[in-house]
This record gives sequence, structure tokens and C-alpha cells, in this order.
Amino acid sequence: MVRARTRAQYTPLAVLLGALIAAGCRPGAPIREAVRPSPPYEQYAQSLRDARLEETALGREWFAAGERALQAPLSITLPFREVAYLPPREPSAIGYRVELRRGQRLSIDITADAAQAARLFVDAFELPADGPPERIAHAEAGASSLTVDPPRDGVYIVRLQPELLRGGRVEIVQRITASLGFPVAGFDSRAVASSFGAPRDGGARDHHGIDIFAPRGTPVLAAADGWVSAVRTTPRGGRVVWVWSAGRSLYYAHLDEQVVSPGQRVRAGDRLGSVGNTGNAQGTPPHLHFGIYARGEGPVDPLPFVHAPPGAPPPVTADDAALGTLRRTTSASLRLRAGSGTSSPILTELPRHTVVRLESAIADWYRVTLPDGTRGFVIARATQPLDVPIRRHRPAASTLVRQHPEPAATPIAALEPGARVPVLGQYEGYVLIRTAAGLEGWVSAG
Repeated sequence: MVRARTRAQYTPLAVLLGALIAAGCRPGAPIREAVRPSPPYEQYAQSLRDARLEETALGREWFAAGERALQAPLSITLPFREVAYLPPREPSAIGYRVELRRGQRLSIDITADAAQAARLFVDAFELPADGPPERIAHAEAGASSLTVDPPRDGVYIVRLQPELLRGGRVEIVQRITASLGFPVAGFDSRAVASSFGAPRDGGARDHHGIDIFAPRGTPVLAAADGWVSAVRTTPRGGRVVWVWSAGRSLYYAHLDEQVVSPGQRVRAGDRLGSVGNTGNAQGTPPHLHFGIYARGEGPVDPLPFVHAPPGAPPPVTADDAALGTLRRTTSASLRLRAGSGTSSPILTELPRHTVVRLESAIADWYRVTLPDGTRGFVIARATQPLDVPIRRHRPAASTLVRQHPEPAATPIAALEPGARVPVLGQYEGYVLIRTAAGLEGWVSAG
């Protein structure tokens, strides 16, 4: 469940950025006359360039975050649900890599914090075998959902990115649905008993559709809006109906009856006829032969167009209220994995009390970042808050407290010799401590 945050997401710099972008651009910037509106992401990116924010460290990092999401996306299996935290003060983006088949429809639903006033840019890209990702779909400004119809079988990337200095907690649900309605009333893809490409006539030809078995007289329905291009009786198909829809022909064969006429407009779900076994299907159980013929291509497999995989993404049971905070591991040797599951590859093993930052929750797993930037997944129950110190640290000499666990990191405080400070966690020869003033930072454990 996504919980609303009451903490304001605005900062003075955010207000300044908004004013610069709203003002349009720097003096002398060109006026653009667009033939077709650009996607919201590109419009916003251009506004940052016009305001010269791309030349700032914060602006550069925003562009870099978007590119990283495309170059190193998270591979997911559908259906998928994640609750993620996008830190407002740190430019961030999330990329998801998914394999899709032509005819499937990817449905993406986003639920953002009630207090989040920023837009989230949601874009879908096709990943060619060679070359950069190519945008094929985008959510309109203010939209909370996006549907993607992949033009071909392949790999696709979904990117989610907020505006500069905006963020918060978001829930992302992705699932596969059918792009066409099922053509036999009261049935679904479980009634398909003969697949596309199966041999026919002793191997002389291939099956150019799918067979959907149902009782004689069961209504046959239009799978999509279109118009009836032909109503015929043929030796092979028997009583058939052809419907032209969105650049492709939908073919319904072996009908017991036809109830439409050539030239008739139909909407998805309208009755075209009924299931039978006419034509060369005589002697077989009644069924509908359903085919799809794409313009300029010939027959394509109809099953991905009408198959809606059952099931829902698992609920998030990890504590999503902790997202965006630091935690430490509790196991003696916790496995950091490449995905949210015990079958995912092991990246490394983390010693007990390793500090991690929680980025998102998927089922009972956390997606985390280590202090050195390494990302991976850990089981949520093997982490704990930093509230209770694990021990005390007493430096023998004056010691600098640093922002990160590395010798060149920026100092934020200093410890006097003999000072006793609580230790909250550890990483690679450093311990995370809390000073008497309440600052948290890293010191050498030696």
C-alpha cells in the first residue's frame, strides 16, 4: 500500500527552478513552432536546456539519471508490482526491462504520493538488436497510466522519472493484457486447442490461425472495432466473415451462421455469427478458426492478441514506510541478489550490520544501494532499523567523520580522542556513527 507523505516536497531551489522554467527560456532563446507536440519528457528536458540548467551539476545529473535508467534497467517478470521511493533532492529515474510479444498489451499503472505535486514522466522504449533505445509510447502530462502495444516481439524498457527536485513514494504495477477482445462469448484462451503454425494436410501447409472450441451456436464476436470486408462461403473455411480493423484483417471461419453484411460497421463485442464446423471442419467438434492477417505481411499468430495471462502481481509485504532510509543487515552473511527472488543470481554476500539504503519494495524484498553505489536485492526480514546502536566506538586519536565510507570523502565533523560514540552499522572497514550533535557519518573502524 502506498502511504501519503505529509512532508512538503518543495524547496526554495525547486521554486526557483519552477520560475525559471515557467519563464520559458533565457533571453534570445529561439521560438519553436512544433509540427507535432513532443513527449512531455522531451518538452521538460528542453525547458531545462533553455533555462541553462543543463549546465549545472544538478541538471547534468538529471539527464544522466535518465540515461542510466535506459542503459541499466531492472529486468522484471510480469505481472509486477513495486513501491519505490524517488528522493526529491537527488535526481533519479527507474528503468524496467521486459520482453514482450507482438499482440500483447503492456498496461502500466502509477499511484503517486498524495502530497507529490510534481509530474512523473513515463516513457516506453523498444530496444533494437543494435542501436540505442527508441521511444514508442509515452504517458500524457498528468496521466497515471500508460498502455504499450509492442510493434514486434522483442525487448522493451519502461522509464519512470520525476521532475528536478521532486519525488516521493510511487507504486508501479505492470501487467500483460490482451490487445483484442476474445472472439468467442463466454470463453478465453483456455479454449484454444490448435496453435498457429501447426502442420496441416500431412505437412503440406501450416495452420494460419488458432482453433477455439465451443458448443455449436456459441456467439462469435468482433475482437475489435472495424468494418465487415467480406461475408462468404468457401470450401476450406465454410461460412466465413472478414473484418478490417486498424491495418489488419481478422478472419472468422467454420461459422454455423453469419449475421452481418459486407460494409457493416462493427464494434468490439458485436455478434458476427456463431460457432460451427462448416467447410473442411465437417466431422470435427464445433470450433472457431480465428486468424489475423497484417497488411503486407500475411498471417501472424493470433494467440498473443487474445491471451490475457491470469494472476495478479504479488502484494508488497515489506515495510514500504521505511523506503528512502538507511538500514543494516541482520544475517551473518546475507546474499545480495540481482533480482527479487531466491533464484536470482548472487552478486555478493554482505557481512552482518552492513548499511544499505532502501530504494524500493517488491513483495517481501527490498531493492537496495550499498554505500559504494552497488545495487541489488535483499530479503526484507533480514534488515533492521538503525535505532539501536550495535556497540560504542572510541577513537584513540582525533578522527574526521566523513560523509561516505572512503578516505577522500567530505568531512562533516571531528571526534576528539577517547570520545565514545554509538555505532549504527559498518561497511568495508568503516563504521557509521552518530555524533553527540546528532550527525551521522563514517569513520575508520581501525
